[in-house]
Parts: sequence; C-alpha cells; structure tokens
Amino acid sequence: MTTTSESGVYYDPYDFEIDTDPYPVWKRMRDEAPLYYNDKYDFFALTRFDDVEKALIDWDTYRSGRGSVLEILKANIEIPPGSILFEDPPSHDLHRALLSRVFTPKRMNAIEPKVRAFCAETLDPLVGTGHFDFVRDLGVYMPMRTIGMLLGIPEADQEAIREQLDEGLRLADGTDTGKPAPTQDDFANEVFGEYVDWRADHPSDDLMTDLLNAEFEDHTGTTRRLTRDEILIYVGLLAGAGNETTTRLISWTGKLLAEHPDQRREIAADRSLIPQAIEEILRYEAPSPLQARYVARDVEHHGQGVVEGSIMLLLNGSANRDERQYEDPDRFDIHRRMGHHLSFGYGIHFCLGAALARLEGRVALDEVLQRFPEWEVDCDNAVQARTSTVRGWEKLPVIVG
Repeated sequence: MTTTSESGVYYDPYDFEIDTDPYPVWKRMRDEAPLYYNDKYDFFALTRFDDVEKALIDWDTYRSGRGSVLEILKANIEIPPGSILFEDPPSHDLHRALLSRVFTPKRMNAIEPKVRAFCAETLDPLVGTGHFDFVRDLGVYMPMRTIGMLLGIPEADQEAIREQLDEGLRLADGTDTGKPAPTQDDFANEVFGEYVDWRADHPSDDLMTDLLNAEFEDHTGTTRRLTRDEILIYVGLLAGAGNETTTRLISWTGKLLAEHPDQRREIAADRSLIPQAIEEILRYEAPSPLQARYVARDVEHHGQGVVEGSIMLLLNGSANRDERQYEDPDRFDIHRRMGHHLSFGYGIHFCLGAALARLEGRVALDEVLQRFPEWEVDCDNAVQARTSTVRGWEKLPVIVG
C-alpha cells in the first residue's frame, strides 16, 4: 500500500476489502486527506460534498471527453463521438439534446404498468416458496426487460445481453488488470448491430426506431440523421446504463430494508413513503459511487496543487455521507430531508435515466412489499459484486415471512 497522503490513509478502487465497506476509509479521507493522491495508480480524489459537487459542475476543468472511468483514462484511448458519458460540450450538448428527445419523462411515466407487469412475472411464481433473490429474481430481470422493451430488443435475447454486460464490468481480483474497460462502441457493435439493421427495415414504436428517424443539426450546421455507428453507441449506452445501476439500487433496497425492519414496516403500512425511501437508499448506498475526470488545467484544493493532465476521482458515494452536508449521515433514515444527493451526478452529466431508475426502484419496492412485507437476508449465500465502477450485490437471497 502506497500513498503520498501524509496521514497514511489508503484508498484503492480495485481493493475488494475496501470496497466491502469503503465508508471508514472515505471518512478518513474527508477528514485527513480531502485532496487524496494514490501513487500506485496515479490519481487524485475528492471526497467532501462541496468539493465533489463543484467539480461535477465545472466540466471545463474536470473533463469527461477522455473517459469517465479510471481504466479508460489511464489507457488514453480515443473515444468515438456520441458517447455522451465520455464527452464535453459542445458535442456533449448536441448528443444529449438528441437523446433527450427520445427519452422523455412523459414516455418513462407511461411505462409504469409494464414495469409492474415485469415485476409480477418474476415475483408471483415465488409466492409461498419462502425465499427469493433481490438480484437474480428481480434486479437482473426487470431493468433488462424494461430497457429491452424501450429499445425494441426481443425478450429471448435480453438475458444473454445482460450476462455480457455483467461480465464486462466484473473484476477477477482486487487489482487493476491494466486493460481498459470495454468501451460502449465495442460492446454495441458486437451485440446490437443486427437489431439496428432489422429495425431500419421494420420500424416500430421504440427508442431504436426514434433514433433511426431523428433529424438534427450537427456541429457543422448540416441537418442529418444519425449514422449506424452513432446509433449503435446510443443503444449500447442505454442498454448498459439502463441495467447496471438500477440492478444495484434494487439490491441495496433489499439489503438496507432488511437491516432496518422498523422502517420497512413503516413503508409497508404507508406506501406514500416509497419515493423518499428510494432517495435515502440512493444517498446511503450510491450504486455508482465514483466518477473519473481528466484535469484540463492546473488547480488547487486544500492548499495542494493538481497539475493539468492529472486524473481526478470524484467520490460521490463519499460526498453522500459527508457530515458537513448531512446531519448524522451514517444513519439510514427514510424520513431524512436531504435537499439533494449526488448519486445521479450533478451538472451537465446528471444521469439522463434518473427518472427511469427512480420509477423502477419505486415500483420494484412496491411490488415486493405487496407480496413479501417481511424478509431477512440469507447472509451465508449473499455475494457482493466486484467492479471498479458500480457497487452493489451479485446475489442477495432473502428468507421471507
């Protein structure tokens, strides 16, 4: 373990032991090394709410255009246009605006009955069995069915796509492999090419058709439609983002409400508490707890300089537990009045799918409580997922009463 922080605190996003419970380390970083440097992997990190929020807003200094994942930034690979997670203005604004036109809140709200139906399909057969798995029986199923329906991906193919998504994120051990994470275009070309070609000849009422037909003015002033490669990147982005973080949110819902049964019973008795409970779950256990940025100019934090060209990790998962922002932040409280959290990011990269993730989280909890108002985690068989980007559970079996 190496660090240039005088305090001796050590943080490593690839370390499984730290990832199991990063909050003690993050608290030490906030208190003792608010600007942290790891010389093993050559990155800086910010952990306090105020620092992280300001950096997320300041896109011109903390840039996403070279990648927003540590492995991609370190690999220094070229990011294709259209990957809005890995873009800066003006191209980011253009591509995000285009995607916003087909990913509207109205459209998201209209799918709630379908989301409920997807939950019922997987939960109803488990009633009376005495157990189910928040991840394997719900978290990997409902989000993929939902985004698959929105994109127009055949149901028969959705599970295989989900497995490829998981495999691309999984860490084999607690170290950086030295290889960049798969980029959106790699994944999209391999998985979605046939669907895009089919939908071009067989239009339907789905996002893929909308993307094929959308006209826009590009940065040259030319009015045109998206190319096949651009559509593939969009589809890959939606499939990945529409699955992983929502699955982790559902897993944390099962875990936290098992650990706080009194609050779970409150929610079961008064379902109007569900939206606020989902916000507290998101704050307390951020499904995507860190974002990487390229530092585009020399900056200073807490009296220490960071030179242009450095990598900065913005630990929004730590910021969500900052006692400078929240009273008693390590206490889980569904009645908390928090203002806002940073689990969906902030600024121009605020998660475009936040409305969908909130809808899915809310519906999933409501449908579970409808059938299983009491549960406890089968800790002997629960397995935490290991990735460097999202955080949650790979298996979360529960015993239901």
